[in-house]
Amino acid sequence: MKSVRPLSLGLTVGLLIGLLIAGSHQVFAKRDNAVLELPLSDIRLFTDIYARIKKDYVEEVGDQDLLEGAIRGMLSSLDPHSSYLSQEEFKELQIGTTGEFGGLGIEVGMENGFVRVISPIEDTPADKAGVEAGDLIIQLDETQVKGLTLNEAVKLMRGKRGSKILLTIVREGEAKPLEISVTRDVIRVKSVRSRILEPGYGYIRISSFQSKTTRNVIAAVEKLLDKADQNLQGLVLDLRNNPGGVLTGAVGVSDIFLKDGELIVFTKGRVEDAELNYSASTNDSVNGIPIIVLINEGSASASEIVAGALQDHKRAVIMGQKSFGKGSVQTILPLKEDAALKLTTARYYTPSGKSIQNEGIDPDILVEEIHGGEGEENKRFEFVREADLQGHLENNQEKSTDKPQKDVKRITIAVDSEEDAVLNEALSILKDLAKDKDSASA
Repeated sequence: MKSVRPLSLGLTVGLLIGLLIAGSHQVFAKRDNAVLELPLSDIRLFTDIYARIKKDYVEEVGDQDLLEGAIRGMLSSLDPHSSYLSQEEFKELQIGTTGEFGGLGIEVGMENGFVRVISPIEDTPADKAGVEAGDLIIQLDETQVKGLTLNEAVKLMRGKRGSKILLTIVREGEAKPLEISVTRDVIRVKSVRSRILEPGYGYIRISSFQSKTTRNVIAAVEKLLDKADQNLQGLVLDLRNNPGGVLTGAVGVSDIFLKDGELIVFTKGRVEDAELNYSASTNDSVNGIPIIVLINEGSASASEIVAGALQDHKRAVIMGQKSFGKGSVQTILPLKEDAALKLTTARYYTPSGKSIQNEGIDPDILVEEIHGGEGEENKRFEFVREADLQGHLENNQEKSTDKPQKDVKRITIAVDSEEDAVLNEALSILKDLAKDKDSASA
C-alpha cells in the first residue's frame, strides 16, 4: 500500500473491453497485464436485444441513444454513485469542484425513482426557499420525476439565472406534498465561514469540500487566532449537512489539526493504484486546543473522513447524530469526446481501520433533537442514509461481537428556528473541556 503525503489524489485505472463475435465459447480482453474473460453468450444476448429494438421498436431509435442508455444502465446497476458523464455533465462536475456552478443549490441522490435531497447548500436559492435535507422531490414543474434518471432530473433543475421552477416535495411529517417555488441562480458556494462565538472560542463552518477549502480553513484559523490575540481556547468545527466533495479537501482540513505523520485516511480497492495512505504533513495549527466537531445525518463522504480522523486520534469530540455513511471513493476516468466514467473504485477507512460505508461515524456525544416542544410526536424524524439507497455498496467488514461498545454520552436538546441550540450546547461543553485542559496543564 502506497503512503501519500502530498494533498492530491491520483487513481488511474486502465479499462479495455473488446467485443469479439467469434466461433469460440470464450472471449478475452487484456487489462493491466491481466486477462479478463468476457461472457460471449451474454454479449450475444445483448446484441440480439439491440437488433430486435432497432428492428421492432415502435419508433426509430438512434445507435448512440441505445448504446448510451445501455452504458448508463450498466453503471446504475452497480451502486448509486457510479455513472456515465456526458460531455455536458463532465463539464458541470469540473465546475462544481471549484465552488461555482449553475442551479438550485442542492446535493441530491436517487431513491426508488425519486430525487432525495441529501442537503441544501447554505445561502443558495433552494436553502432560502425552504428545501430541507431528507425531502423527496416527486415532480419538477409539470414533469413527474418517476421514470427519469438522476442526470435527467438534474438537467431539468438547471436553467437560466432568474428562471423559476416549482418543486413538488414529499416531506416527513407533512400530510400532503408541498409545492416550493425556487428561482434559479448562479451558485457561488463559499464553503468556509468563521467567527468568534465568545472571547477565546472560535467557530468554523464548512458547507462542502472544494479544491480551495483547505487554504480557506487555514485562513479562517489564522483570522480566529488574530481575533483572540493568539489565545484561542477552543474551536467548534461545524460539518452538519456537509455532503462532502473532493477528497483532497478532507485530507487537507484534517492535516490542519493533526500532528505530522499521523494517518488521516486510507483506501482499498481491487487495483494497486486504488490502495493509498494519506498522512498529515504539518503540525497541529491550533496547538492542541479542544475541538468539537458537529455532524448529523447530512454529513457525508469527505465530512466523515475529517470526523473519523479527528475522532480516531482523539483530537476532537464528535457531537451530533450518526453521519450519512458514504465510505466509497469515486474515480473520474476521462473517455473520448470529453465524456467520463465516474466509477466507484475503492472504499476508504478511518485511521483505526473502520469502514464507514453504510455505518457512518458514531458521535461521542449523541444529540437527540426535540422540535416544537416536548412529546414523542415532536422527536426528530429519521433521515435517509447511504444504507437506505437502492443498490448501495455493502460494508465489507464483519462486525465484531468481542469489542466493547463505546460509551456514548446522550443529550436531548429542544431546538427551534430562532437560534442554533446544538451550537450553544457545543460551546458550553467546549468551555468545560478548555477548563479541564487548563487544570491538567496547571
